Amino acid sequence: MGQHRRQMIRVGLIGCGFMGRMHGNVYQTLEKAELVAAADIKPDVAEKYDADFGVPAYTSLEALLAGEQVDAIDICLPTYLHRLYTLQAAAAGKHVFCEKPMAMTLSQADEMIEACTKAGVQLMIGHCIRFWPEYAILKKLTDAGSLGKLLSVNLTRYGAFPTWSSDNWLSDPAKAGGGVLDMHIHDTDFALYLLGEPDSIHSWGTVDERGPGQVFTTMTYGKTIAHLEGGWNLPSGTPFKHAFRAIFERGAAIMDAGPLTIYEDGKDPVIPEIPKMEAAGGGNISDLGGYYHELKYFADRLTAGEPFETVTPMTSRLSLATVLEEIRQITK
Repeated sequence: MGQHRRQMIRVGLIGCGFMGRMHGNVYQTLEKAELVAAADIKPDVAEKYDADFGVPAYTSLEALLAGEQVDAIDICLPTYLHRLYTLQAAAAGKHVFCEKPMAMTLSQADEMIEACTKAGVQLMIGHCIRFWPEYAILKKLTDAGSLGKLLSVNLTRYGAFPTWSSDNWLSDPAKAGGGVLDMHIHDTDFALYLLGEPDSIHSWGTVDERGPGQVFTTMTYGKTIAHLEGGWNLPSGTPFKHAFRAIFERGAAIMDAGPLTIYEDGKDPVIPEIPKMEAAGGGNISDLGGYYHELKYFADRLTAGEPFETVTPMTSRLSLATVLEEIRQITK
């Protein structure tokens, strides 16, 4: 990376809503990253973040950059703003962690990559499922081949429409892209991480006033099949669910309404032990899961002067391109 090793990175966070608070919880647990400032366009939201997390809060990125010395900017803003603030952070010479999806369009994603490359800063998109412990175990099982070849995998992620977004921005397809781009992209990205680019993609789904809301996608990899279901068009009050079922030649790995369980022919089922990361600072969740692991990876790699490998700007661009193709197929 051409940068000096350092012991800790100083982070400024922009967007103090649901995900910004999630990230705030994580930074309180990390050894190699310190959250030193935050910003939100709404003064009352910024002030509450200051009170809850004990960092100075500003009402713009410009004010944060003028008032604080930071090494990286963590962007927890609506999707349609990712491009703009990534470009601003890169222009200021700051590394960027940006929530998923990367952007609304491929041209926006390309601008983000070009700006960070030109500025000599690193860009990482928050595809947290690659870091979620159960999914990471599935990736290791698949790569190791200990249960034989992966024959098929079902990836599921659905629930009621999320009502917590600031000014209800998630309901605007021009700002969020619907449930397929906002929620389902997690499983599209993981399928690509697990198996690479597919030989074929076939998608069916539903569209409403909030955009593409639900999708059913089948990807083929030779004789291996990946089937993905996801979206947010279920009735209010429907619980969120994420699950997977991976079938191998000599076993299976299943996470569905219970802990991840690995089944192998001729052996007793195994439930891997997964340490839990407890939230701090009065945050939103009790288990930080993949959010902890992805931000720890971001900080560890930057402080070590090492490039990102688990997720890169180009893998994030590919995930965006793939989801946009799924959306094209269900809206044509």
